[in-house]
Amino acid sequence: MELMSFSAIIRNLCFCVLLFSGTCFCGPPLVGKIPPGFQASQMEWVDQSGRFLLSNNSTFSLGFYTGVDVATFVLNIIHIDSAQAIWTANRRQLVGSSDKFVFEENGNVYLKKGNDNAWSTYTAGEKVTAMELLDSGNLVLLGENDTILWQSFSSPTDTLVSGQEFTEGMSLKSFPNTNNMSAYLNISLGDLILSAGYRTPQVYWSMKGDSRRTNFSNSNGNVHSVVLGLNSWNFYDQNKTLLWQFVFSGNSDPSALWAAILGPNGMITFVNLQKGKSRTAEATRIPENSCSVPEYCKPYEICYFESWCQCPPALNGNCGPQPLSSCSSSYRSVHFAYIAEKLDYFALGFVTPSLKSNVNACIEACRSNCSCNVLLFNSSSGHCFLFDQIGNFERSDPSLNGYVSYMKVSNISGANGSKNIKKEAIVIAVIIFATVVVIAGLAYIGFWYHQKKKSLPDYSEETLEEDNFLDSLSGMPIRFSYGDLSRATKNFSSKIGQGGFGSVYVGVLADGTHLAVKKLEGIGQGKKEFRAEVSIIGSIHHVHLVKLKGFCAEGPHRLLVYEFMGKGSLDKWISKKCEASKILDWNTRFDIALGTAKGLAYLHEECEVKIVHCDIKPENVLLDDNFAAKVSDFGLAKLMSREESLVYTTLRGTRGYLAPEWITNNPISEKSDVYSYGMVLLEIIGGRKNYDPAESPEKAHFPSYAFKMLEEGKPQEILDSRLEFDENDERIVDAIKVSLWCIQDEMHLRPPMTKVVQMLEGLCAIPHPPISSQFGSQASLSFYKWSSEDGTSTRPTNWSSDAFQSEIQLSGPR
Repeated sequence: MELMSFSAIIRNLCFCVLLFSGTCFCGPPLVGKIPPGFQASQMEWVDQSGRFLLSNNSTFSLGFYTGVDVATFVLNIIHIDSAQAIWTANRRQLVGSSDKFVFEENGNVYLKKGNDNAWSTYTAGEKVTAMELLDSGNLVLLGENDTILWQSFSSPTDTLVSGQEFTEGMSLKSFPNTNNMSAYLNISLGDLILSAGYRTPQVYWSMKGDSRRTNFSNSNGNVHSVVLGLNSWNFYDQNKTLLWQFVFSGNSDPSALWAAILGPNGMITFVNLQKGKSRTAEATRIPENSCSVPEYCKPYEICYFESWCQCPPALNGNCGPQPLSSCSSSYRSVHFAYIAEKLDYFALGFVTPSLKSNVNACIEACRSNCSCNVLLFNSSSGHCFLFDQIGNFERSDPSLNGYVSYMKVSNISGANGSKNIKKEAIVIAVIIFATVVVIAGLAYIGFWYHQKKKSLPDYSEETLEEDNFLDSLSGMPIRFSYGDLSRATKNFSSKIGQGGFGSVYVGVLADGTHLAVKKLEGIGQGKKEFRAEVSIIGSIHHVHLVKLKGFCAEGPHRLLVYEFMGKGSLDKWISKKCEASKILDWNTRFDIALGTAKGLAYLHEECEVKIVHCDIKPENVLLDDNFAAKVSDFGLAKLMSREESLVYTTLRGTRGYLAPEWITNNPISEKSDVYSYGMVLLEIIGGRKNYDPAESPEKAHFPSYAFKMLEEGKPQEILDSRLEFDENDERIVDAIKVSLWCIQDEMHLRPPMTKVVQMLEGLCAIPHPPISSQFGSQASLSFYKWSSEDGTSTRPTNWSSDAFQSEIQLSGPR
């Protein structure tokens, strides 16, 4: 028998200590593999610079490395010679020197920070036999027969290395730049794209549009995977056929180890790690032009000659001013400051114009769009582009007309630095005159009010007080008289909808404009909801929110006037009772789901105050003549300040769409809307109600059935059987995963609506949703009590019963 080497003896001794104590304080890093039961911390391996695992060829190491300061650490895979990190486990949550890397006996691997996990492989219950750092730099969890159960190559951070396959669904994310903006690399719609991580992501480069690539015979195919080769990036379709090649170096040395790194500046550079710490990036980079990345210069600055940055003279050196959102100001107080002309912008080649008209129409479109803060307009083509955020501009080609740009501000003269004394004098005179007029007007109004109050004996003081409340709101929509609306609706003769607190009628104004008029009945019960809807929806504007055109508050009459939505509510188009001619195709359903998500994301993230809708259901998603989705019915909405993350409120909403926190009297947040949206999305996908007692017991509760089918790899069983669809359309599985993430019982597991939009648009990877909470939720909700109308307590209602799952509303006008 050959004598065991000294290093092997040390390693075996370390394993012995590990088996009994769960901790190893000895010797050099382990080589190749570590077994279940292993634990490590930076403090324990400080003599090895935090490294506790090496690849067999000693090229790569896994260990703790210093984060933002000497007291915080990240778990990295490092190429040792070049000191280049190729993968990071916990970029978002750094750990301390005593926090543990844990490889549990049940197969799960995680970083424990205090009582929380900073990162995990989520492989508990898998039959994991070892963790191994391969010679390629791939960290893998091995099962029986050395099958790979999890690998770091499938969850890249900001770096790809030779031989690492980057496929659809994966994403590279750069470290944030100085403005806290990250860039993303994804495969989307058969192309490799780079996008800026603004609130609305902006694409700034695609391989399909890069003239440096080499095409092959099947170049019209869709990209499914990308692999770094000897000196090129190779692009393959789903059948592994080579479509394109992007050569980034003249060095084709087979021993070279290349890395493609997405930097904080938004550029991808290529380096040969075999050159060690003396490595330099190749001259070839993506994008080719420095000015074509989102923030090579500061936002609003102009980039030219590839490296020069200058603030437009019109901004007087104040680049990046905070524009005024029309969410927080009345419509006409919003002005537009001139930025510059003959400009270009990196995102223009990847988005469609918002409209085609003249510059004045472009400005008005931005004024009425709460999300719009900056516009670009081309006088030659008439193309108008609207943006909520902006990076740096570029100078346009001298042979082209270029774009003129304006930004939304509160006072255009102040933004341009103008201090005209004569204008100030005029303003002061106007203020004095207006003050005199206001005083006289108030005296007249006081007299009129006194006389009016005496002539209205049937009106309660509360009703008059509400009228005053509505008149005091700034930026209100049109106030109609009851007579006007009675004539428009032909004395309310054509009913198109019925709700718990009123009916909806179609009306036509004298100019031919169609309206939907909601007439509130039982005003004593719906008064609070009426105030909420007028004050909330009257001050916001978004393409995916129903526009409130006006209201009527006259004596006992309370009416809301909306834009008319020709196709009605979503529930009529996805139910099983829908006629064959009205069954929506998959593309239309997906667009409706995405539009609804964008409307909710706007309410949660982009308004001056956070708006939680509280009653998302198919009946409250309306469709225009082109089947564009718009969220409606804000009678139950809850306002939250930006500082509030949770809030207690009375029970509101509709059974079957309520998040668990409503039922358990816990505080709610915008994540409660996310849960309701997930239920609606599931109904859009399946073309059925989420609870249907007519189905078999297995299928009656649709969310549980959907979790089961996805887990069994049968997503087609979840999709509406009446639909024709492309089996290769990954949006179907993506939408199913998104819906199941949204309906997680645990609020913190649900993604924010902005992330939902990104996932549906294919801009970020969608992990497999956990299934345990959904199957366990039925037991936890079986015995909650509901209050009856007279305030007495009813008997416990079974969560899976027909009564619980019915569409009966709890409160609020319909």
